[in-house]
Amino acid sequence: MTKIKKAKKPFYKRIWVWALGIIIVAAIASGGEEDTATESTATEEKAVTETADTKTEATKEEAPKVEETKAEVTKEEAPKEEPKQEEAVQEAPKEEPVQAEPVQEEPEKPEVSLSQQNAISKAEQYLDFTAFSHSGLIEQLKYDGFSNEEATFAVDNITVDWKEQAVKKGQDYLDMTSFSRSGLIEQLTFDGFSNEEATHAVDTLGL
Repeated sequence: MTKIKKAKKPFYKRIWVWALGIIIVAAIASGGEEDTATESTATEEKAVTETADTKTEATKEEAPKVEETKAEVTKEEAPKEEPKQEEAVQEAPKEEPVQAEPVQEEPEKPEVSLSQQNAISKAEQYLDFTAFSHSGLIEQLKYDGFSNEEATFAVDNITVDWKEQAVKKGQDYLDMTSFSRSGLIEQLTFDGFSNEEATHAVDTLGL
C-alpha cells in the first residue's frame, strides 16, 4: 500500500504561534499602560509636591504675621503693673561702743613714820579741844616740837571742814567779847583762815 503524506500547515497557522503573539501583544499593551500610569503618578506627585511647597511658603510668610499679631494682643491684654513704691528702709540706730569706765585706783597710802603718827594724833586732840585754821594748826604742832614736814603731813592727812572750823572759832570770840563784822573777819584771817572762810563764818553767825 502506498502511504499518503499529509501536507504541513504553515507556521503562522499553528496554535502556539498565535498564543505567543497574543502574549507579546498583551505584554506590550501592559507595558504602555504601566508607563502611562507611572508618568501620571509622577506628574501627580510633582503637582502635590509643588502645592505642598506653595502652602509651606505661604505658611512661613503668614507665621511671623500671626506671631506678631499674638505678641501685640498679648502686650495689649497684659495688665499694666503699677510701679512699686520703694519702702523706706529705716536704718537701725548704730549702737555706740560702750566705753569702759576707768577704774579708779586707790592712791597708795604713804608709809607713815612714828613721829608722823604722833603728829596726826596731836592734831586731832587739838581739834577736839578748840577750833584751828589749817595754817594755825601747823604752827601749833611746830610749837610742840614737830618739824614743819611732820606738822604739814599731819594736817594734810586728817579730815577737816575748815569753814566749819572758822564758824566755831568766830563763835568762841563772840562768847568772849563783842566784834563787828569786819573786826571778826580780820581776827579770823589773823588766825590763819582765808577771807572766804572768815566771811562764811560771819555770815553764818549773823553779823
